[in-house]
Amino acid sequence: QVQLMESGGGLVQPGGSLRLSCTASKIIFSTYFMGWYRQAPGKQREFVATMSRSGSTNYADSVKERFTISRDNNKNMVYLQIDSLKPEDTAVYYCGAGATMTLGYWGQGTQVTVSS
Repeated sequence: QVQLMESGGGLVQPGGSLRLSCTASKIIFSTYFMGWYRQAPGKQREFVATMSRSGSTNYADSVKERFTISRDNNKNMVYLQIDSLKPEDTAVYYCGAGATMTLGYWGQGTQVTVSS
């Protein structure tokens, strides 16, 4: 069973930055699409970013220019660099993996809170 573990969340002031990390295990990591979704209080989980096996990226319009997804296939890790954080970025961020862009495996999530 694929296992994903997120880390790096926390409380940050508006305009600040965070780097989320996700470690994958029991997976041939380099063959999987990886991505990030988020769920804000009272809202549905929404797409944030994905990265294909070859490194192609796709971002939600709301996070373009501020979020950067990357992966290290040697370490089985995917990252989400979040800059210029806004209060509306407050959410639980989930790491996902899948054989296609439709991700099917999920971690437990890491909380990001943006507040002054």
